[in-house]
Amino acid sequence: MRIVILCGGESPERDVSLASGSSVARALLERGHEVLLVDPAAGEPVLAGPLHPGDVVDGFEVGKEPPAGHERHGLRQRMAANFDGGALPALLRDADLVFTALHGGWGEDGWVQERLEAAGVRFTGADSTACAAAWHKERAQAVLAAAGVPVTERALWPAAADEVPQEVRRLVAAGPVVAKPVADGSSVSVHRADSLAELERLAPQMRADGGDLLVEPFLSGREFTVGVVGGQVLPVIEIELSTPLFDYAAKYQPGAVSEVCPARIPEEFASRLQQLALRAHEALGFGPHTYSRADFRCDAAGEPMCLEVNALPGLTATSLLPLGASGAGWTYADLAERIVSLATR
Repeated sequence: MRIVILCGGESPERDVSLASGSSVARALLERGHEVLLVDPAAGEPVLAGPLHPGDVVDGFEVGKEPPAGHERHGLRQRMAANFDGGALPALLRDADLVFTALHGGWGEDGWVQERLEAAGVRFTGADSTACAAAWHKERAQAVLAAAGVPVTERALWPAAADEVPQEVRRLVAAGPVVAKPVADGSSVSVHRADSLAELERLAPQMRADGGDLLVEPFLSGREFTVGVVGGQVLPVIEIELSTPLFDYAAKYQPGAVSEVCPARIPEEFASRLQQLALRAHEALGFGPHTYSRADFRCDAAGEPMCLEVNALPGLTATSLLPLGASGAGWTYADLAERIVSLATR
């Protein structure tokens, strides 16, 4: 097939997305597809291609820090302009399939998916409704709780609030908390705070885009993640941390953490995590032709809490979804081809 891979984009996860795109391109070329690598936020969107089997695709290394926030305005302007006119719409319509390897921001909150749907373009991954449902962490957790997926207590700190809300103060008074933008991804701007003063000091850098913050109790237990591809649940991965939080730097620097697949846990507990991941996948509207990855962290008693569900999880060489796929006996190319097959059924 002729497949356009969308990667890069305007979010803080831009570098991660470019790395995912190059990895996906190599895998699809290996499987005999024709590939066009496209960054919709670039001045010239076509990064490479058309590429044919046997062509070489350069890798992309993820930096230790996400791209600077001041760059985002320009990236968004170019991305909106490219989707509204120029050569990009025709490239997308002419493809047999668009592989969405975008992460975060407009690539994962439903913005891109809405435009692909309006153009009648077939694409991989979740639709705009499911992406929007998963992207807003506070609303997603409310849906998960209603579906019987355990989530931790939480409080919203609106950007427009004149002072710290009482619910946030109560959580901080009870012990350490984790704060993060209510709509962001890839552990961007996630911080632990041990006091109200520390939380107030960290808040401005976490809400650089002026958004609301989600504040939750810090969970001191083990951390796990579980992928779902179509109707198949992948083996559980344990993320063994040397730092308090699985933040951006830990996630994308090789050797920063130990990721064990399959996790060394009792079979009954692994099965429970897999069942919860599938329930979360379905509760947020991910259909049988999509994929997702659910993140869990345990409290002090060992009870798992679902932190979030990722609509377009990373697909870099070191990302967690490909690791889970390898635990199921799939190669990276197998995973990419399965995602394509799900979208073309």
